[in-house]
Amino acid sequence: MAGLKNYEHSIKKVIEWIKEPLLAVLAAVMLSCFIISHTHVPTGSMIPNIYPGEHLIVNRMPYYYRDPKPGEIVVFKLGGENLIKRVIAVPGDIIMIQEGKVYINAVPLDEVDYVESEESTYLFSDSPLTFPYKVPEGYYFMMGDNRKNSKDSRYFGAIPRERIFAKAGFCIYPFERVGLVR
Repeated sequence: MAGLKNYEHSIKKVIEWIKEPLLAVLAAVMLSCFIISHTHVPTGSMIPNIYPGEHLIVNRMPYYYRDPKPGEIVVFKLGGENLIKRVIAVPGDIIMIQEGKVYINAVPLDEVDYVESEESTYLFSDSPLTFPYKVPEGYYFMMGDNRKNSKDSRYFGAIPRERIFAKAGFCIYPFERVGLVR
């Protein structure tokens, strides 16, 4: 009988010892799958705001309860990889690109805060889209801030809402660039 009590006591100690690290790992997995995650920036399509090689913490929470808004930098899946671009137009918007400028619903888009040169947006010669272009329901039109070096919705078309999963949040590397993504 004493041996059985010692055995039960030993099992309880092992469970107690494993419980806290296991809960911590479970919490970390839940956090990274549903709330925040890490992404690496592979290209220069978002220069001057995000540079190649930067590591970002992205926030998955906003798009569980609301849709992306124009001007937000989002992360979406395309062809098996994560891409980072800015939302330029939402479902129902009509986009026109003319003389290097972007027009949304016939109003010139004010991009002075994130594009180096406001007259730098041109169409790709092999674009599948014709302009003016109306963004279909359930889709979003994305563009990189580095308009001369960004394959974006001008190249691959509008992105379905279900592929957009996070909002860019915080740069964590390189250390001299640590801070909020704008």
